[in-house]
Amino acid sequence: MKGVSNNEGKEQRFRDRAEAGQLLATKLTGYANHPDVLVLALPRGGAPVAFEVARALHAPLDVMIVRKLGVPGEEELAMGAIASGGVCVLNDDVVQMLGIPEELIHKVAAHEQQELERRERLYRGDRPAYDVHGRTVILVDDGMATGATMRAAVAAVRQQQPARIVIAVPVAAAATCEEFAAVVDELVCILRPEDFFAVGIWYESFSQTTDEEVRDLLQQARHEQLATTQRRRKTPGTAGHEKRAKVASPTQHKNHHIRRRLTSSTSSTEVPT
Repeated sequence: MKGVSNNEGKEQRFRDRAEAGQLLATKLTGYANHPDVLVLALPRGGAPVAFEVARALHAPLDVMIVRKLGVPGEEELAMGAIASGGVCVLNDDVVQMLGIPEELIHKVAAHEQQELERRERLYRGDRPAYDVHGRTVILVDDGMATGATMRAAVAAVRQQQPARIVIAVPVAAAATCEEFAAVVDELVCILRPEDFFAVGIWYESFSQTTDEEVRDLLQQARHEQLATTQRRRKTPGTAGHEKRAKVASPTQHKNHHIRRRLTSSTSSTEVPT
C-alpha cells in the first residue's frame, strides 16, 4: 500500500502517535491473542505507537533500546546505530564517504552505550528484559527514514533467535520499506510515501516523547497484561492455554562479542563495540 487517502485523494496524516498505533494494530490482527507474540518498542517515539499495538493484540510490551551514532559535528547524520545486547551496525556508505576512522566510531559508540544503559535502567528498573528466543517479535517505531535504528534493532533481536521478526511502523520511506521487506519475515506499514522528507511531517502532533512517558506506558502495559491473563484463567475452557512470559537474566544481554557481517542493500556492517 502506497498510503492512506482521504475522499479528495490527498494523503492523510496521523493525528498523533496513539492514533497511528491504533490504526497500525488493525493491520496486525492476525497476531492477536497469540501467547508467543512480543511487542518491542523503539523508544522514545515508538513507545506510544507500540503501546496501542500491544493493547489491541493483548500482547506483552517491552523496549528495544537503540541509539543512533551521529557523525561528530553533524549529529543528525547517522553513521550507524547501537542496540541492546552489544550490537553495533554501521552505515558503510557514510563511514567511507566521510573517511571516519575506527577509533572515532568507538568513541561515539562508547558515549551512546552509556545513554543506552541509563535508559534500560530507567525504563525497566530491576525487571529483566523478556526472552525473545522462539517468539514472534513485532518491532514498532513511529516511522522509518533511512532505517538505521531499525536495522540495529533487527540485528539485536536476530542474535537471540526469535521464531519470527515483524516490523510494524505507521509510515516509512518507500525505499526503506523495500529494503526491510527482504530481510524480515513481515513488514507492515500504512503510509509509504515516495517523497518522504521526515517522519514528523506525517503527524499533526509530533511532540517529543519523554523518558517518563515511556516508563509509564511500560508500567501500564504490564498491569493491563497481568489483568488480561487473570481474566483468561478465570474463563472456562482456557486453562492450560496461557504461556508465561519468559524473561532473560540481565547477563544474557551483556554479550558484546558481535560478528562482522554485511547486512542489507544499504551496506551496513555489524562491528564489535
